Amino acid sequence: MSDFHSAETPPPAASAPWDIPAARTLYNIDRWGAGYFDINAAGNVIATPLREKGAAVEIADIIEEARGRNLKFPLLIRFQDILRDRVAHLNLAFRSSIVEFAYKGNYRGVFPIKVNQLREVVEEILDAGKAFNFGLEVGSKPELYAGMALQDQPGGLIICNGYKDAAFVKLALQGIKLGKKVIMVVEKLEELRHIISVSKVIGIEPMIGIRARLLSKGAGKWAESGGENAKFGLSTAELLAAAEILRAKKLTHSFKLLHFHIGSQVPDILTVKKAVQEASRFYAKLHKMGFPIEFLDVGGGLGVDYDGSRSAFDSSTNYTLQEYTNDIVYYIADVCNAEGVPHPDIVSESGRALVAHHSVLVVEVFGSIDKARQEIEFQYGPDEHRLVKEMLEIRENLEKLNKLEAFHDALERKEDAHQMFTLGVLELPEKAKIETLYWDISKAVVAIFHGQPYIPDEIRKLEDSLSEQYLCNFSVFQSLLDHWALGQLFPIMPVHRLLERPTREGTLVDITCDSDGCINKFVDLRDVRDTLPLHELRQGTSGQEPYYLGFFLMGAYQDIMGDLHNLFGRVNEVHVFLEPDEPCGYYIEEVIEGNTISQCLTSVQYDEGELKRQMKAQVDAAIRSDKLKPTEGMRLLDDYERGLKEYTYLNIHP
Repeated sequence: MSDFHSAETPPPAASAPWDIPAARTLYNIDRWGAGYFDINAAGNVIATPLREKGAAVEIADIIEEARGRNLKFPLLIRFQDILRDRVAHLNLAFRSSIVEFAYKGNYRGVFPIKVNQLREVVEEILDAGKAFNFGLEVGSKPELYAGMALQDQPGGLIICNGYKDAAFVKLALQGIKLGKKVIMVVEKLEELRHIISVSKVIGIEPMIGIRARLLSKGAGKWAESGGENAKFGLSTAELLAAAEILRAKKLTHSFKLLHFHIGSQVPDILTVKKAVQEASRFYAKLHKMGFPIEFLDVGGGLGVDYDGSRSAFDSSTNYTLQEYTNDIVYYIADVCNAEGVPHPDIVSESGRALVAHHSVLVVEVFGSIDKARQEIEFQYGPDEHRLVKEMLEIRENLEKLNKLEAFHDALERKEDAHQMFTLGVLELPEKAKIETLYWDISKAVVAIFHGQPYIPDEIRKLEDSLSEQYLCNFSVFQSLLDHWALGQLFPIMPVHRLLERPTREGTLVDITCDSDGCINKFVDLRDVRDTLPLHELRQGTSGQEPYYLGFFLMGAYQDIMGDLHNLFGRVNEVHVFLEPDEPCGYYIEEVIEGNTISQCLTSVQYDEGELKRQMKAQVDAAIRSDKLKPTEGMRLLDDYERGLKEYTYLNIHP
């Protein structure tokens, strides 16, 4: 953990004034929001897809419109204008650096489809990138098939990474015939021979890139994907062997691109600087050996500041976009000038930084679990068990006692009660009373320590254990897989009620049957928080009032990597565009409905017709044996068949 993350940010004291600036500070939205998200005067989270250049959209408004369209939650909101702004922002940053350092080459960015393969996302990026000759990166045959169709610009760039079979190579070569710049990046030496062999059979000269396996390694969670033990790339000796193969085949002019990759979400700019210098030296030496390489591909790695700390912590970055582009352009130019070789065109494969900000997952909280909540009002008399009396004495005299010692005494008696109950010498009502008193005492001790300059670690842990669990209608495994699998942090906060001070500390649990379906790590300015500040759930005349949380910066990888645990499937989503002529300043351009129960069952080989037939056979048998009346049986069957068409998630407001 970085030095920047040394102590958890304390919650604001109850006596401190609460206002919108306090809400911004508590949730760090003005830092990780990158200008795209804020809180308005009404206490609602807003999106500003074009930042200061465009209008603001209340997420609460989109929620209401979605409910009006009978869309159930969870709901993914895509702000397509953010995609366009990110594309322009990246390209203009490189252009600025090119001007500042008198760079003689151009910038040709590509979007790695693997980061978010949704057609509407890829099309929006390509459309926004037309003015910048923006291209695509593909890493598999399906992605190449999609990229070939979508990249329709003459001279459009497609970088082909990953291992390739004959069909892959053939399609890439046909793309060259169509006038595209389709560059196949060689990942291992045998692949180069394979590409040359297929190209001779087809009669189309290939455009070849070679990935160099640098000694420079990345940093953060994906550090091991780079360096000399990386899965992809050629060592220095293999690079020389590849050069000799190309020379022998008279294909030195086909060597178009040198590639390297140091990993995803690189938090430290020093890592980038070292890798660029090393790769630039490879480029310069190869160029001087007679290989007129046109492109230097710096790969991915441009990070996103998920927690707003602007540090070298895994979920942050200690550099800005402009610093990133400045360092890449400067160091390539510096090495090329020293070696006396031309400046290559620069390619980067920045996916996460382009798409992370554009989507927000909205989930509804439908309940909470509170250890300290008293479900039964116990009455205590003179004949209570010895342990109950001792716990009552601790609770009643807490103000006079040493608070830490009182907590230890209460904990000891709770453990004694557990042992006695296990041995059969303590009855259930006494055990319940002792546990209830323990949580009462714990809650009081935490409240007394709250706001003090020093809080013992065990009291901090106790406070975390007292936090409520908020029950949320979504699946971690479908919508937030990187959090479960990699510990990736995402900004999470209420999207409304921010004029009110949050009075609860909670963790989030999903609706899967898996105990891992929870979120108990949250972004913080100085450390990883174990709880999230939340509002008390309110009861209205018709039940609990809706309470919505936003999961932000969700656009990279989560859409495609989510799994079908418990068969919950994809969520409903809406695509939002700014529109000045609309009264609310935006319109929903498209609705993509999430999976139905039938669709999820079909994906694991359950046939809808066969399921209906089997259920009908059971209903018919129940009617014949008088277990059901015919009308009851038909109603049951209708409900079953209708249910197959419904959304997989909970219907909280039927």
